[in-house]
Amino acid sequence: MDNVMEGMLETYLFETNDLLDRLDEMLVADEKEGEMSTDDVNEIFRIMHTIKGSSAMMEFTSISVIAHKMEDLFFFIRDKGIDSLDATEKRDLFNLLFRSEDNLRSEISKVENGEPLEENVDALSKIIVDFLSQLSSGVKKPAESASEADAAPSGAEAAEASGSEAPAPSNVDLVNAQLSGLPNDKDASTFIHIFLEEGVGMENLRAFMIVNAVKECEIDFRFYPEDMEHNSDCTQQIIDNGFFMAFNTPEDSKKALSVLQSQGHIRSYEVQDAVSAAEPPAPAPAPAPAAPAAPAEKEQAAPSAPAEAAAPSAAAASKAPAKKAAPVKQSLISVNLQKLDSLMDLVGEIVITESMVTSSPVLKMLPQESFDTFNKSARQLRKLTDDLQDISMSLRMVPISGIFQKMNRIVRDMKQKLNKDVRLTIIGEETEVDKTIIDSIQDPIMHIVRNSMDHGIEETKEERLSAGKDPQGELILSASHTSSEVVISISDDGYGMDSEKLLDKAESKGILTKPRSAYTPKEALGLILLPGFSTNQTVTEYSGRGVGMDVVKKNVESVGGAVKIDSELGKGTTITLKIPLTMAIVDGMKVTVGKSIFTIPIANISQSFKVNRDEIILDETGHEMIERMGDFYPVIRLNRFYNIPSDYNDEDIEEGIFIWVEAGDKSCVLYADDLIGEQQVVVKPLPVYFNDYDLKNVGISGCTILGDGNISIILDVAGIHSAAIDNA
Repeated sequence: MDNVMEGMLETYLFETNDLLDRLDEMLVADEKEGEMSTDDVNEIFRIMHTIKGSSAMMEFTSISVIAHKMEDLFFFIRDKGIDSLDATEKRDLFNLLFRSEDNLRSEISKVENGEPLEENVDALSKIIVDFLSQLSSGVKKPAESASEADAAPSGAEAAEASGSEAPAPSNVDLVNAQLSGLPNDKDASTFIHIFLEEGVGMENLRAFMIVNAVKECEIDFRFYPEDMEHNSDCTQQIIDNGFFMAFNTPEDSKKALSVLQSQGHIRSYEVQDAVSAAEPPAPAPAPAPAAPAAPAEKEQAAPSAPAEAAAPSAAAASKAPAKKAAPVKQSLISVNLQKLDSLMDLVGEIVITESMVTSSPVLKMLPQESFDTFNKSARQLRKLTDDLQDISMSLRMVPISGIFQKMNRIVRDMKQKLNKDVRLTIIGEETEVDKTIIDSIQDPIMHIVRNSMDHGIEETKEERLSAGKDPQGELILSASHTSSEVVISISDDGYGMDSEKLLDKAESKGILTKPRSAYTPKEALGLILLPGFSTNQTVTEYSGRGVGMDVVKKNVESVGGAVKIDSELGKGTTITLKIPLTMAIVDGMKVTVGKSIFTIPIANISQSFKVNRDEIILDETGHEMIERMGDFYPVIRLNRFYNIPSDYNDEDIEEGIFIWVEAGDKSCVLYADDLIGEQQVVVKPLPVYFNDYDLKNVGISGCTILGDGNISIILDVAGIHSAAIDNA
């Protein structure tokens, strides 16, 4: 696939997925209300029309066919009004829409994965056509109207709606050849000449979407080239010369201008008074010099007609100065994620280089005055670097609403299949998270929501009423920010979890790692995160296969997050995910162990302190413990853990430094030789050849380059705790 086609495919996938997301959100909201507004009907019609056209251009037939059938259906509904459907028909319409959306998403997924598309979509097509026939019983073939409208989506469509007949040019090639002048439209009094932004892709379809937006306002006009929707050959003409809208009256063109102001991807537009292209050109006193090569000159089939039309066009331009509108710019653009990754890498290198420059030992050799001047410039550089870093990081931040809204659909489908009455409450959907992290936590959240719906919420209303609860169950999705992480919680008001039953299950599967009596209720809840653990007695479509929660834990920890579970029997369960805001640049605390320097993320540090030897106690297994704020925590000596020679003997414990760290619900105290200080560090992945050593499981998450050029290992607190305590 060449670069052009690859770029078009990326644009197609991005925009089609965005349209389907908008459709899904709209359908879930409308179904809750039990009603669909006229605006939503029009929007669904436009969505299907756009997907149909872009898919046809990309030659994705199965997608185009289904979108076309749905477009026909909504052409009829738009024409007759949504109120013409009774309650049963509306319910069937929603079910059909969801089914069609699922089909389109499935086909889009195949495109993304390079899989062949479905060749036969007759079954779903027939269901849509049959439903349309059912709605149109007794009405004169509305489905044919939709087909006719689709077959001729040109200026004739707008003219037919207004009762006038749009003149068709006698030579379509002539119109296409004259795009640099005015189209041959005898009835037009005014033209609007529109240019699209450079490099937007699929220009013919984008132009047609703008035309459609103007059509929706019931404005009488024609557009050129007329076949822009179906003829991808028009794309280069539109790129080079723009496209035209032709209006019978100046009033219509003024109405259209107000619509164009709100449209995206328009670079500029120009209002021009019309001069009939059919009029003979005025005699010239001398032959005009040859014009530069233009599309008209390349048309050898009709050499005289283009010349005749070009003269009056030029005359019109000279007689009446064009009314040029200010460019209309879009406030949002889509950017390839790889470019953002490259930007983040560059910012990271700037941060490292700045640190290397400001910590260079050569600076100490400068005279005091020069050193002060350097420091002043360095502080300004640091401020600019921080601002650049903040902006570049914010570019990758996207609201979590995209994931939360998708859960609406999951809850809706499971309500129907499980016959449970559950409402989904969403809090904090505007919370922003790094794009790469968003992609990693979508599946975990989906697993948890499905588990809550399947066997978290009670089976029947009677069961809930007997427990003194509202007959309608509630599932709450919430997100909030702290200084360094995003906290996402999924709560239900269902059964809750019984720690004794969890221990029974774990014991029967042989996955307990210590005596049953040694497990606290909180530790018993954590058992559901182990591979192969499931409390469901039967396998369902959604859960009970022994997979899910261990995948949740693995995915969340892969982005540096942690999973916490709270549950009260008979009251419900809350699962909390703590996710770092970003993984690219973090604030770290540098500590030394012997001649090695480690970096601990500041977000994991609760406290650092020194102790006397008599403050260290031993548990029953001989492990060192220390008391902080009323609780005892295990001590992990980093020199022993990583087998590194320390600057101090084991007896010189007062000389070292203790760092109390937390990761989710895991806490411990690390012992190091010395504390160097805080520094913002760029997280670098370890070389690929280290993958065989599974360093993540021994508490190493990555590395960073220090100001003096040395490498510092970044510690993963959860990994250290698991290796030193959980698996000891």
